[in-house]
Amino acid sequence: MKTIPLTEKQISDKIKTRKNSDVYYSSQWRLMYRRLKKHKLARISLVILACFYIGAIFAQFLAPYGLESYDSKYVNAPPAKVSFKDEDGKLHLRPFVYGLKSGRDPVTLRKTFVKDETVRYPIRFLVEGENYKFLGLFRTNLHLFGTDEPGRIFIFGTDGMGRDLLSRILLGSQISLSIPLIGVSISFVLGLFIGGVSGYFGGWLDSVIQRFIEIIRSFPTLPLWMALSAAIPARIPVVTMYLYIVIIFAFIGWTDLARVARGKFISLKNEEYVLAAKIAGVNDAKIIIKHLLPGFISYLVVATTLAIPGMILGETAMSFLGLGIRSPATSWGVLLQEAQQIENVALYPWKLIPLGFVIMAVLTFNFLGDGLRDAADPYKK
Repeated sequence: MKTIPLTEKQISDKIKTRKNSDVYYSSQWRLMYRRLKKHKLARISLVILACFYIGAIFAQFLAPYGLESYDSKYVNAPPAKVSFKDEDGKLHLRPFVYGLKSGRDPVTLRKTFVKDETVRYPIRFLVEGENYKFLGLFRTNLHLFGTDEPGRIFIFGTDGMGRDLLSRILLGSQISLSIPLIGVSISFVLGLFIGGVSGYFGGWLDSVIQRFIEIIRSFPTLPLWMALSAAIPARIPVVTMYLYIVIIFAFIGWTDLARVARGKFISLKNEEYVLAAKIAGVNDAKIIIKHLLPGFISYLVVATTLAIPGMILGETAMSFLGLGIRSPATSWGVLLQEAQQIENVALYPWKLIPLGFVIMAVLTFNFLGDGLRDAADPYKK
């Protein structure tokens, strides 16, 4: 039997039909994934956030120095310049940093640092340094990079106690990036459960829950933070303080999601497929989980993603004001405490570097949330 070759138009029509059938039969999550891939800003944000969280997970390995490591000889030292070319113009295969010489400004008598061109310290990788527990599992002293003694490498400079700012930013990201995730997760469960109960059952229960939500939302955020923080004892372990901060954010943040969940349950509970399930004898729990939640779970994912930047800013603000994480622990907010004094910002501008990480994290979460919102919109192509 002779095969008749297809024309170009027939081939293109078949390709279009196959693509359309894939769209028609794809699940909601598959369609969201397809739209999200087309959102360039969201993809870039996802890569940046992945780098942030990988850096937080392996912070102790990536940081050249430990959390409590300091050197009084290098107080407020400027960021080091990594070079491949020396002052004579000679290229080196291994990057290096120059040594630092301290001096005094003849006018202000302020301590200053200048690079010592006579001393070069090559940057070495996988070097031995301070001991730590890798991923909390086993003890090691291996760090990604460092220099030979007595050299020091301060990529972002040092703070007022001679502590490496890069190391503290990496170690502080473990708190500044994990508190929002855990807090939002708790808020998600609370908001979805309480808002779902309020919207699905209605009546007097709905009225009581909504009045309770209104009472919580009526408190100004900052005084509420201060009141809750004041209830935390001053001298408690860092881990306990961490848990208290998470609980504070979860207690404050669940009301917005509860309102959203309530509205969605009210709009969907009288749909025909829900009424059909009730007539068929399906219990309320199964109706909520199997029939109602899938109808707006994508929207909840988007709302949760957009809530994370607010919690990052909240943790930073609390720690900045001394109401949250306190030394010897660190977070991005704790690192910005030295920026409270205008003199520090004017003389040592590198102390504002943690602010750049806060801004970047907030922007990337917002851009990712925008991409997810567009991807979850059923009317967008």
